Amino acid sequence: MRILVTGSADGLGRAAASMLLEAGHEVVVHVRSHERLSAVGELLTAGAGLVVGDLADLEQTRDVAGQANEIGRMDAVIHNAGVYSGRAVLPVNVVAPYVLTALMLRPDRLVYLSSGMHRGGQPRIDRVDWAGAHTAGNYSDSKLYVTTFTAALARRWPDVLSNAVDPGWVPTRMGGPGAPDDLRLGHLTQEWLVTSNDPDALTSGGYWHHQQRRDPHPSVPDERFQDELLASLADYTGTPLP
Repeated sequence: MRILVTGSADGLGRAAASMLLEAGHEVVVHVRSHERLSAVGELLTAGAGLVVGDLADLEQTRDVAGQANEIGRMDAVIHNAGVYSGRAVLPVNVVAPYVLTALMLRPDRLVYLSSGMHRGGQPRIDRVDWAGAHTAGNYSDSKLYVTTFTAALARRWPDVLSNAVDPGWVPTRMGGPGAPDDLRLGHLTQEWLVTSNDPDALTSGGYWHHQQRRDPHPSVPDERFQDELLASLADYTGTPLP
């Protein structure tokens, strides 16, 4: 399988890319700039492909989609890249996965990184600053939006397996060294969802934690909220979801 993992320079993304490579898959890694290439040097030496671009920047995100399409259609994409605070929260955590999904050749499986913190998000789209130009995005809101997008995609694209994963609070750069959850379990579910033929992994529209399907925020399955989110993202980006 050919699998793209965004945000592959460190943390869960790098761990997932490494494990998928070791399992014999064709992996395409992503870093935000050429200055970050050293972080994925071992993966490139092992045969990984590469796309480069800052997902906080809309035009660079479009370019990343183009680079990926030049490599060829992906069998699966793990939308792992994310930030916790600052003005890039909404551009990286929500806008970039939307744009990449809309512009890339359609894969068979899609996985989006959510968080248990999505349950604290507010299901409101009005006056959202998708560009992060004036206000810093709220992390919980961003994860509610991307989890809702995952469910909307499962409804819109029944031929694609679309799932969201809560990796837990794991000891990455974002989670910090004192995080209590198991790092290996933090990326196992993503790998399982994009490669396994287990009947449970061949389902769509799920919100998962450690290979167990969980109930998300009650707004996630709300089709009205899903449609509002898709319309808002399409309007901001100028790129409707196919």
